[in-house]
Amino acid sequence: MGRHKLLLDLGGTPVLQHVLDAADAAPLDEVVVVVGRDAQRVAGAVRWTARTRFVLNPAFETGQASSLLAGLGAVEPDAEAAVILLGDQPGVRSEAIAAVVEAFRAGGGPAVQASYGGRPAHPTLLGRSLWPSLHGLSGDEGARGLLESLRGDRRTLVELGGEAPDDMDTERDYERLRARFEQTPRA
Repeated sequence: MGRHKLLLDLGGTPVLQHVLDAADAAPLDEVVVVVGRDAQRVAGAVRWTARTRFVLNPAFETGQASSLLAGLGAVEPDAEAAVILLGDQPGVRSEAIAAVVEAFRAGGGPAVQASYGGRPAHPTLLGRSLWPSLHGLSGDEGARGLLESLRGDRRTLVELGGEAPDDMDTERDYERLRARFEQTPRA
């Protein structure tokens, strides 16, 4: 986008703060925020809670795989799973995060994804048993390939209905989200 999208204003709040607020309202033990470019600026622009920890990804320029791996590597050793959220999806809801966590705790398998009208999307929960399968990732590859390869009870979709949270990758995306956030203030 030519500027730091996580710090852009949406309804008086940085994009990333909307995601952190959803995570903070969800049943998570900790929130690990992986930062790269302008790490100090990003960390200084958002509100931290006692559960928030920032982790530097020095290889952020190599793509999202390095951020995913940095985040998983920073999770507490006794954590059974990690919920993957994207900093550029300010429309993610705490209820969606809670739904994937609850499905995992109810035996939903090592991978649990939110689903919107039958389409899997974020938030995505990955059980610790899956993490070694991700160590070969590189570039802008995320966990999609792994998730698509899982069969049977190894992957659970939690239907939430409605629309998946939008990514904000272009100026047009930002303008659309900004108009939406100005019309519908978040609680």
